[in-house]
Amino acid sequence: MNRVLSTNQKGVTMTYKIVTDSTTDLSESYINSHDIIMLGLTVTLADITYQTIGENRLTSDFLLKKMAEGANPVTSQINVGQFLEVFKSVVLAGDEVLYIGFSSGLSGTLQSAKMARSMLLEEMPTAKITIFDTLAAASGEGYLVREAVKLRDQGKSVADLVDSLKEIAPRLRSWVMADDLFHLARGGRISKTAATVGTLVNIKPIIDVDPDGKLRQVGKIRGKKKAINLLIEKTLDGFDDQFPQVVIGYSGSPDLAESVKTKLLMSEGVQQVILTPLGPTIATHTGTGTLAIFSIGKLKRV
Repeated sequence: MNRVLSTNQKGVTMTYKIVTDSTTDLSESYINSHDIIMLGLTVTLADITYQTIGENRLTSDFLLKKMAEGANPVTSQINVGQFLEVFKSVVLAGDEVLYIGFSSGLSGTLQSAKMARSMLLEEMPTAKITIFDTLAAASGEGYLVREAVKLRDQGKSVADLVDSLKEIAPRLRSWVMADDLFHLARGGRISKTAATVGTLVNIKPIIDVDPDGKLRQVGKIRGKKKAINLLIEKTLDGFDDQFPQVVIGYSGSPDLAESVKTKLLMSEGVQQVILTPLGPTIATHTGTGTLAIFSIGKLKRV
């Protein structure tokens, strides 16, 4: 078990468990091997609600296939009851909870976690539950969970770990190119007219995550190749080589992600590039052909 001892206000030694959610796009093998508890958002497809974790979870490949056939999936946040059940089980085992969550700017999931904490504290006033808002999504959120695991395994307390995340998270950069504009339009990210015109003239929107953890369109590039080159340029500009790992999230074929990985590894400072398929929760809103690059910059994002 990868647990770290910490001491509460009464001087009682406790361990803590990292809890996160399925929007991190972390693999089940990573979650299991690093002693993390993961809660799953759900996706409803043709009146059937699918889990995004577990043995019978919805896969991105199946989802994208259905979307290509015209399906319009809908995601649902983790509810208060789910959080309450997990938080209570951890506390009853004598551990603290550290929940590292999906951006409050994109989902009500974090608010559900806070409500669950309040309810549990009424029942168990000594429970220790820390909630950290990553203001990130997809493999960006996953990047911060990976950093948290490293810090935990170095023996950091919850307080020290959260202090480190507070310093790192505002410098997390998320550069996204969406290939399928109609799914962005369906989610209200761009207008239907812009999606139609953009598709006709091969326009690719460039999206990032702002300091409040919300998606914003920061540019439009004609042609996929130029858009990808811009993402690479933005990633390397002000790149912090103290964090030499880059994560690439993709939907659909991994070929484009592999080529971007090769280019990034040729640049100074980048030592490792991890490729991660975008999970169904995120793919629901982006469709196929999306590519996102996540890294840590030297400066806070603005």
